[in-house]
Amino acid sequence: MRNLLPILTILAGIIVLWYAGTVWLNSAWVYDQAQRTGTTVSFSEMVAQTMDQDRPVLPPPHQVAAELGKGLFGQAVTSKRSLIYHGYVTFKGTMMGFGLGIIAGVLLAMAIVRFRVMDMSVMPWAIISQTIPIVALAPMIITLSSRLGLEGRDLPKAIIAAYLSFFPVLVSMVKGLRSPDQMQLDLLKTYGAGEMATFLKLRLPASMPYFFASLKVAIAASLVGTIVGELPTGAIEGLGARMLIGSQFGEPLIMWASLFAAAILAGMLIVAVGFVERLARRRMGVPG
Repeated sequence: MRNLLPILTILAGIIVLWYAGTVWLNSAWVYDQAQRTGTTVSFSEMVAQTMDQDRPVLPPPHQVAAELGKGLFGQAVTSKRSLIYHGYVTFKGTMMGFGLGIIAGVLLAMAIVRFRVMDMSVMPWAIISQTIPIVALAPMIITLSSRLGLEGRDLPKAIIAAYLSFFPVLVSMVKGLRSPDQMQLDLLKTYGAGEMATFLKLRLPASMPYFFASLKVAIAASLVGTIVGELPTGAIEGLGARMLIGSQFGEPLIMWASLFAAAILAGMLIVAVGFVERLARRRMGVPG
């Protein structure tokens, strides 16, 4: 209970500030309507009206929760209004990009650690690549994919997700593969271990804590990349497309509910990565 108290305190503070912001931002519409009709509203009436608007500037938490519940549990899973359906579409793109990002990050890290020329040439470009805004790069990737005949929407989204997720894996794996000290490397040499044996017996196990730490960042980045990839495609499926539809048609509740659904999906993915990490550590005989 003591561990939950700080979390609950911060959550309560966020909700209070959220409600205060709702009253502040939505009150302009209430006063404007009152002025148009030539009536006056008291402070309590104004507060009540800011809590139940059809298209609020900032929807209150209870409206977002109601819309989120309707999207998750009030629709058939196969319905185009179901957030579970749209979440699954986003999940597919996320996992494809996550897998591509892991493969690219691990292979590049191995090459960088093994070959100095790769370290001098590839690593700076990998760092520079992350300075390019993904919102500018996403339409280019989608257009290029279309020109190459890759009409499916999952692959362009996966490429964008992989672009964001490979970098934390790359940096962490380079650090992890280089973490064994010279004494450990010399010890293996005295036993006649070659490069492959040194990699499998020393470098790879030493990199696992770094690897799993990077996966928690990479999976979240992959989800962000997938959502960004859904925005310029004209897609009608996926949480990103759902957010865009809510924005374009002036339905902020749809947009906010989709945003929280994406946050829930991100949390579930991070928990799943943590579960896999515990299984791997147990398999490797590492306590905790």
